[in-house]
Amino acid sequence: MQRRFLDYLVITFKGIAMGAADVVPGVSGGTIAFISGIYEELLESIDKVNLSVFKVWKNDGFKSAWNSINGNFLLALFSGIAISILSLAKAIKWLLHNEPVLLWSFFFGLVLASILYIAKQIQGWTAKIIIAVIITSILSYFITLAEPFASPDSSLYLLFCGFIAIIAMILPGVSGAFILLILGAYQTAIDTINNLVEGLTTANMALFKDALLKFTLLAIGAIIGLKVFSKTLNWMFKHQKNLTLAILTGFMIGSLNKIWPWKKVLKTRINSEGETVTLLDKSILPNAYDGDNQLQMALLFIVIGFAAILILESLGKQKNKA
Repeated sequence: MQRRFLDYLVITFKGIAMGAADVVPGVSGGTIAFISGIYEELLESIDKVNLSVFKVWKNDGFKSAWNSINGNFLLALFSGIAISILSLAKAIKWLLHNEPVLLWSFFFGLVLASILYIAKQIQGWTAKIIIAVIITSILSYFITLAEPFASPDSSLYLLFCGFIAIIAMILPGVSGAFILLILGAYQTAIDTINNLVEGLTTANMALFKDALLKFTLLAIGAIIGLKVFSKTLNWMFKHQKNLTLAILTGFMIGSLNKIWPWKKVLKTRINSEGETVTLLDKSILPNAYDGDNQLQMALLFIVIGFAAILILESLGKQKNKA
């Protein structure tokens, strides 16, 4: 496929939109790829990245190897994703510290609408499908109650989180940031990106090296996960689509507990930067919240988040009709 510079610029902008989605729990980068018409090309290009590329490089040169994996497309797309993630991480960190109730309310609305978006794609609600939704909802809910089995600063745990979270790039409707949130590594990932930028811009090499190590671990986990998940999930989506969608629906229903805006902290821990952060909390009613529950504004932000997914769904329908 012959593309001009302008075409690759458009792909970069699509990558920016995907990156913005991947930073926000509830919106999937895969959904953006699907809506913008590059989902299949992305999967095919990822599938071509394997060890045989080095054989092509050795026999036919770098240019042939680069073209064989659709390198220009991947470079343009992932450059956009990187730009977006680096730009938005600072804003997300500020909101997490200063406006947590409103931020989680927005996320709650996003996930609530995403559940409906995925559930609507199930064709035929058989007993097997309903049981799958119920079982995964219960399982997912109890996962949100559990204390993380490792510190989010642990090297092996970061590898694992990157490995699991990359699922968002494969299946439309599943948010990588949401999975990081369930695993208790969302804030660590946001802080890592911010520290990477801050360390580089302020020449703080100690901060930069620590952030680069964590970022590399997440990236390595993501790359491995991308290769492992791509074939498996695509097979499931093609051959067991209803069951796969039912599992995703149940997973997100049970996980709503994790992003409920009003929380009571049960346990804290000291992170690698010496800051006290939440390790375990529980959902409470707004009137039991310690501080301003911002109920009216929170409800508004839930509606805004919900509406954002409806707009994306509407754009997707228009794209399919075109």
